[in-house]
Amino acid sequence: MAAFFGPAGNSDSFAAMGYKSSLDVPEYIVRMGLDCFEYQCGRGVNIGEEKARQLGAVASEHGVRLSLHAPYYISLAAAEETKRDNSVNYILNSARAADYMGATRIVVHPGGKGKFERGYAMNLAVETFSRAIRALDENGLGHITVCPETMGKINQLGDLDEVMRLCSVDERVVPCIDFGHLNARTHGGVNSSEQFAAVLDTVENALGNERMRKFHAHFSKIEYSDGGEVRHLTFADNMYGPDFEPLAELIVRRGCEPTVICESAGTQAEDAKAMKEMYIAAGGIRI
Repeated sequence: MAAFFGPAGNSDSFAAMGYKSSLDVPEYIVRMGLDCFEYQCGRGVNIGEEKARQLGAVASEHGVRLSLHAPYYISLAAAEETKRDNSVNYILNSARAADYMGATRIVVHPGGKGKFERGYAMNLAVETFSRAIRALDENGLGHITVCPETMGKINQLGDLDEVMRLCSVDERVVPCIDFGHLNARTHGGVNSSEQFAAVLDTVENALGNERMRKFHAHFSKIEYSDGGEVRHLTFADNMYGPDFEPLAELIVRRGCEPTVICESAGTQAEDAKAMKEMYIAAGGIRI
């Protein structure tokens, strides 16, 4: 049982080390001592089938696991039905691109609640998300794991309980627990061994041990204000947190096998390596 560590997109060091093409990413990941990579489609699914298949082949040669982040503008509870329909299509297109490159997971933002009362917005989000899962099945993409993400701004859908509700739509859905987001939206309330354990307990109670052990994770230090998330920082920050070491120890103790993606600002590969080293120091398996 092992955890996997890698960056979301490319660190500043990617270009500094002379790399240019997305097809260079797997070599870079291995060179950095990492084992996975989250391809970013936040601004749209713009990678074509041929390039996606080429990336997948190179990643496979290097033993690099891929996941894909779906567009940021997905809005499961949009007031306009056309926007909810579009969100289903964005998820479908993300899954198709992921499938081309051999990625097994896509990460999805739930979106905002708009002017709706939170409970009503969540009902809309669940209905839209359920349609997206059906659309994947209907298009032969039911093997792609969808990972709804916990969000950092308080006015966004995506607190831990809301993500559990989305995951309950289908037993194949796995949560993307963004610990930096949870810490930001709780103003520093998810940054200790006990608080991390409470998060994993919530996941296990809602979804069972298997999905808890194989959760998807985003991790970075994040500045926050009254409204929650402000901006992503690097591990050099000593003010906001969260700190990964207590979570590393918990992952080992509980026998978890998460995919841990670092979203630090410009140092995501370097900080992912730091997390991997903390995990190994805690007794985790070296890949």
